[in-house]
Amino acid sequence: MDEQTEYKRTINERKFGKWEELTGGGRRYSYEVDGRHGWTARYVKEVNLIEETLRFYQEIYDNKGKLVEIHEKYPDDKGHKKVIEEKP
Repeated sequence: MDEQTEYKRTINERKFGKWEELTGGGRRYSYEVDGRHGWTARYVKEVNLIEETLRFYQEIYDNKGKLVEIHEKYPDDKGHKKVIEEKP
């Protein structure tokens, strides 16, 4: 790993605090923020092997921990999308 990639990785690790390794050498970083009324926002950043951002999005969870909304911000801001539960 070159010096620039190592530097970016260190910054992402400090900023996000949690990560998981992805197939192909990339990573998925995340951190959570508690909101009002018991809701939680989870910010997620996916990077490739050299720590270039591939995707950045926000997941919104209700007070029961159920995913209710996703806001994809990068590479294109797609706005907030409600998660619709499929019925069996």
